Amino acid sequence: MSIGWIIFIVATLGWHIGLYGMFKKAGIEPWKALVPFYNTWCMVQKMKLHTVWFFLQLIPIAGQFITIWITIKFVEHFGRFGFWHHAATVFLPFIYFPYLGYSNNEKYAGELVVKNYKKSASREWIDAAAFAVVAATLIRTFVFEAYTIPTPSEEKTLLVNDFLFVSKWTYGPRIPNTPIAMPFVHHTMPFVTAKSYLEWIHIPYTRWFASPVQRNDAVVFNFPVNDTSINDPIVDGQQQFGSQTTYYQEIRDEMNLGHLTEQKAREDVWNKYGDMIITRPVDKRENFIKRCVGIAGDTIQVINGALFISGKPQDYFPQAQRYYKITMPPNSPELDKELLAPMGIQVRPEQRDIQPMGNNVYLVNITNEEKKHLTIPAGYTVTDFMYPVENRLFPYYDTVKQWSSDNYGPLWVPKKGATIELTPDNYIRYERCIRTYEGNEFENKGGKIFVNGKEATSYIFKMNYYWLMGDNRHNSLDSRYWGFVPEDHVVGKASLIWFSWEKGPRWNRIFKWIK
Repeated sequence: MSIGWIIFIVATLGWHIGLYGMFKKAGIEPWKALVPFYNTWCMVQKMKLHTVWFFLQLIPIAGQFITIWITIKFVEHFGRFGFWHHAATVFLPFIYFPYLGYSNNEKYAGELVVKNYKKSASREWIDAAAFAVVAATLIRTFVFEAYTIPTPSEEKTLLVNDFLFVSKWTYGPRIPNTPIAMPFVHHTMPFVTAKSYLEWIHIPYTRWFASPVQRNDAVVFNFPVNDTSINDPIVDGQQQFGSQTTYYQEIRDEMNLGHLTEQKAREDVWNKYGDMIITRPVDKRENFIKRCVGIAGDTIQVINGALFISGKPQDYFPQAQRYYKITMPPNSPELDKELLAPMGIQVRPEQRDIQPMGNNVYLVNITNEEKKHLTIPAGYTVTDFMYPVENRLFPYYDTVKQWSSDNYGPLWVPKKGATIELTPDNYIRYERCIRTYEGNEFENKGGKIFVNGKEATSYIFKMNYYWLMGDNRHNSLDSRYWGFVPEDHVVGKASLIWFSWEKGPRWNRIFKWIK
């Protein structure tokens, strides 16, 4: 049983056992404390609150905090008005309620003591602000969080300036590695470049009620290779945070350009960027969103742009898109969205959906649905576009020099409990997983591989890993370029578009479920 379930069971039992004793002191039949919702109805009736407060509990998510407020009011009827008493009610009711219910020092004081107690205006504001921060932080950590799509890598499934709700509950809420942090801020304080968190306390990876990511989920995750980041200079008035060209890619570029050793290339990068290089814990790395196309144990392969999982071709998502070459007849006008519309193609030139290649040839970003129903005028031809071999593809070594983003793999995705043979090839493919993500010393000395100082011929993985790719396949910085996503980097599942904006609201996208 996971620690999350143990805490949940203990907290639930403590809450109800404590409430049993409190009901008895308040003159309410104590068995009623054990019945969910009926117990809060009894509290509302006993305290003579308006019955609307009971029904407000039924509102999804927000109703949980109405329940907390009702219990705070019930605690006040025991004569406990102090801030720390209210904090204990919110955070430790499974300990505090049994104390109130069974301590000889605590009595039910009733309505009169509440009426005679007056809070100062400043105390009212402090309590309200503290409760709001606590409530919002709990929601953000354990239930859902709002995100905005900043780049077109998921178009046209998700568009730039789609505002999303991301469910933290789907895969189980992840406890922050850095619990001491500024509320509502990710990794950098607004208006300055200071960190928004402290690392005096660091909590190891913990996920309550853990559930694995499912294939084809749209997943928000912490960018794995953002553990060391280059804060690029301010561009267009905004500070950049190193997600376009990573620290590790800079090192590889230095090695390729100057034929340097890795150590010398690393020194050159530090000399070049200096104080702009920072490190971040897992939960403070950049948030990315991609589609999980491969789960732990899958074998990934892309053949001529088509994705295969463990040898089986995968279905296309209707709004996923990629480039095709459109060749026009001689002396044709420049290809634009007005010429493409009759063909059934809707493009956004500002997102580089149309790119001229010369000689009346254009690259056009077309969705699978558009390609399926394409109307091709006489004299036009439409052909697949394939990216050439690339040297920036994971895992960055000689045996993959014939790989491209359209012809990639095969590559196995690590699975928790699975064993691999530590061959020179596997050493390179899974080095970062074993050393960085799972915290081992990992070395290749003269063809012999050592794990934590001991020679080893095999390795058992401690975590599940995932392979994520953008639906905009030719415009996505995804796993093909930086590798696997460990389970401890998974933030949540993108579930709902609650708002969308492009020169005004995109009404047809508001409150749209994400598929």
